[in-house]
Amino acid sequence: MKKNFEEHWYGIHLLMRTNAEMEALVEETPRLAGMGINVLLAEMNYDFAYDSHPELRSANAITKANVRKLVQTCRKHKVRLIPQFQCLGHQSWAETTFPLLIQYPEFDETPGQFPENKGIYCRSWCLQHPQVNPIVFDLFDELLDVFEADALHVGLDEVFLIGSEYCPRCKGQNTADLFAKAVNDYYAHLVTKRGVEMLMWGDRLLDGAATGYGEWEAALNGTHPAVDRIPKDIIQVDWHYTLLEAYPSIPFFLEKGFRVWPGGWREVEATQALYAYAQQFPDKRMLGHLFTTWGSVKPGSLAEWPPIKTVLG
Repeated sequence: MKKNFEEHWYGIHLLMRTNAEMEALVEETPRLAGMGINVLLAEMNYDFAYDSHPELRSANAITKANVRKLVQTCRKHKVRLIPQFQCLGHQSWAETTFPLLIQYPEFDETPGQFPENKGIYCRSWCLQHPQVNPIVFDLFDELLDVFEADALHVGLDEVFLIGSEYCPRCKGQNTADLFAKAVNDYYAHLVTKRGVEMLMWGDRLLDGAATGYGEWEAALNGTHPAVDRIPKDIIQVDWHYTLLEAYPSIPFFLEKGFRVWPGGWREVEATQALYAYAQQFPDKRMLGHLFTTWGSVKPGSLAEWPPIKTVLG
């Protein structure tokens, strides 16, 4: 199938963790652009050398100088560069809690619970703690500025800890209302105040039972009605990593009025199926395809990764 590289987004999502990875991405970007990649989505989180909150930097934080090299390379090769900061959920992984909740444990949605993170998937911050957003928005602003970006991805996937019984502010509250508040807060800062576009993972806006996706690629904890309580100009990154006959979330989001950017992962057959299904919807709001990587391939080897070669070949 002929690809329309001018009108559609062909992007790669990358977890950027080290300066070496950033340097490798700078070197590989010209080749990726030659293949048709025109968007890079760089998930930074706490792995950038923030000035506003240096206490939140990881040990090997990526420097501004290396980010600027990537900015210059992307501009030269006409690749749109979008940073990401993971919001709300994914504030830990396995036994490791990430810097925000280490430095400010009072921000935790489940304060004092789940020692060593046992018994949970990932920690969340409390979206209603009054001191969280001012700090997070400082980080947003730094990323937007150093990336010279016209958009930011706010994450928001796989949020399981929300409206927790352990949270003094959120206990007993409707999870859809809470999730919508978080989305709308980030929108107000990014779109209304900063004038940039906002992207998010779409899974928490999908009914896991009605779609058949279950609790990972969709929600079973009541957040999905938030889909009707947030602005329609937020780009929904609709990720699905398994082989299915149909992906009902794509027409669902389109019918709701959102732009949709489907995303696959490492299974070639599943990536092909998702890409082919999305092509059935020629709506201009169906943006293209996003290749997520999640550490399965590193910068420097992206051009040879089978899912990318298969779709773009």
